[in-house]
Amino acid sequence: MADRPVALVTGASSGIGLAFATELASTGHDLVLVARDVARLEALAKELEGAHSAESEVLFADLTDELAVHRVQERLADRERPVDLLVNNAGFGTMGRFADLPLERELQEISCNVLALVRCTHAALGGMVERGRGGVINVASIAAYQPTPLNATYGATKAYVSSFSQALHEELKGTGVKCMVCCPGFTRTEFQKRAGIDSVDVPDFLWQNAEQVAVIALRDYERGRAVCVPGPLNAATAAFTSFFPSGVTRRVAGLVLRRAEH
Repeated sequence: MADRPVALVTGASSGIGLAFATELASTGHDLVLVARDVARLEALAKELEGAHSAESEVLFADLTDELAVHRVQERLADRERPVDLLVNNAGFGTMGRFADLPLERELQEISCNVLALVRCTHAALGGMVERGRGGVINVASIAAYQPTPLNATYGATKAYVSSFSQALHEELKGTGVKCMVCCPGFTRTEFQKRAGIDSVDVPDFLWQNAEQVAVIALRDYERGRAVCVPGPLNAATAAFTSFFPSGVTRRVAGLVLRRAEH
């Protein structure tokens, strides 16, 4: 790759990950694009090279698979080809009553949303701290701010990501390395359809697009923020759920999400 900063983005083939990759390419980064869909990644690599002269390395990885995560870890830990920014965006959700959902899929969700993120973050930070520069953006969700009935595993994984990232933000002070958690609200991507929650009746004004999320997140990252909640309505939601007792917020979340069952 050329003498430009390098960003590795997981889940780069669509949605928020695609938006991050495109925005980073437009601001002078080369990319390592990680996802399960090689055809999409290769098409994206060509597009970014043509539009922004960005070089892109395509790395196939299903982050529910331990061997695939190991390949990403090796790339992040490669001192000869340093990564300046890691965007841990890959993740998925499931919808339904936990007792009724297949356990194996729930465990895969935890593996992707939490374990892969932790392993990739650890692999990246060693070299970054040595060099005294770089950083990590972990994509969580405003679901991190309260229990989410019918989305129990997803909400719990995102609460972990938020707590973990904010702790690292403090640990890394003075090293030249940053860590930020991004907590988007409802964002128009393929995520909802895959999670089985595309039927939730959410007013149009609550939705954002992936490009907005990526732009705001990268702006806040450059400012050294610990937490980014893109959009004033999402920020207000996060503040509301932080202020009120969990007994209140979990009931509100349950009422909203149960509408998807009908």
